[in-house]
Amino acid sequence: MLPQKDGLSLSPAKVFSIFIFHLLIHLNRAESQVVGPHQPVVALVDDDVILPCHVEPAEDVTAEILEWTRSDLNPRFVHVWRSGQDLVNTRNPSYRGRASLFINELKRGNISLKLSKVKLSDEGTYECSIPLMEKKSFVKLVVASDAATSPVISLSGIDKNRGGVVLQCESAGWYPEPELLWLDGEGNLLSAGPTETLRGPDDLYTVSSRVTVEKRHSNNITCRVQQKKISQNRETHIHVPEDFFEVPSSSPSVIIGLAVCLALCIMLLISSAAVLLCRMKKHKNNRSPEDQTDVGGAEVPLRGSSPKTKNKTSCWPITWTSKLQEEQKRREEAEKNLQDIKEELQQEKETLEELKKQLESK
Repeated sequence: MLPQKDGLSLSPAKVFSIFIFHLLIHLNRAESQVVGPHQPVVALVDDDVILPCHVEPAEDVTAEILEWTRSDLNPRFVHVWRSGQDLVNTRNPSYRGRASLFINELKRGNISLKLSKVKLSDEGTYECSIPLMEKKSFVKLVVASDAATSPVISLSGIDKNRGGVVLQCESAGWYPEPELLWLDGEGNLLSAGPTETLRGPDDLYTVSSRVTVEKRHSNNITCRVQQKKISQNRETHIHVPEDFFEVPSSSPSVIIGLAVCLALCIMLLISSAAVLLCRMKKHKNNRSPEDQTDVGGAEVPLRGSSPKTKNKTSCWPITWTSKLQEEQKRREEAEKNLQDIKEELQQEKETLEELKKQLESK
């Protein structure tokens, strides 16, 4: 029996038309898609943000059930639209008064969600869905902090072994967690120690790092803190004066050793000169006239005198006395030079300490 309406039977043609109409509606719904953004949405803390979502092809969804949810929340509902009104009581408490739809845009298929005064806890993946159509899309929200401070560079110490300056860089107020880089004047990365990361009770990150800058590097150093996900970075530049680079100096033991070697060389030269002088005097005495009496061409010694022997001049006592005096003088000069070097090193140390205090006070 054919369906009836108001007591009247419907013709087969009308029944077929109604069937085709409902079939077209069903097919149209099957082709509809809920579309969201392909890239994450980035928002700053305390700003307002729109999470895009719409129906394609565009159609009026005012009468539909619309849901925005987060699976990691309990309750999971961020915003619910049903029977032409917002269901406030079903929302997660953290979104009450902050989440809303564009009511006038629903007839064009726009079901985007507006979040006001974004919090760090709002970061996550949101689901935009029309349950009766069994259609949904996902929107990822990345929240960043605009409270990040510019890096602060300070002098941490002096590396005496490498003759370099140890610098420390610190920056606070970051979210998400950033990375810290050291660059020289040409923009080249410097090898630095591991970055220390601290997350505070406000969920913001503080990062710090140390690097040893040597004289071979450029005097212009940059500390850069960056967060690539949100294209945010802060950097600070510093010029390290030449006076901060410590020239490695010899230790006192090395200086003393060099002084001893120098003294031995001087003693050797003095001894060689003394021997040469003694031989020259001996040769000169052998060539002088000898005291003798010629009788018949024979050499007769005088009465009461012993046979004449070659005159040997002993020059060693005089030589050693002179040598000891010279050695004493050289040793005194070496000690004086050593004392002068110690005083210069002390003055250099005091100068570096003063420069360090000046830098830390800036």
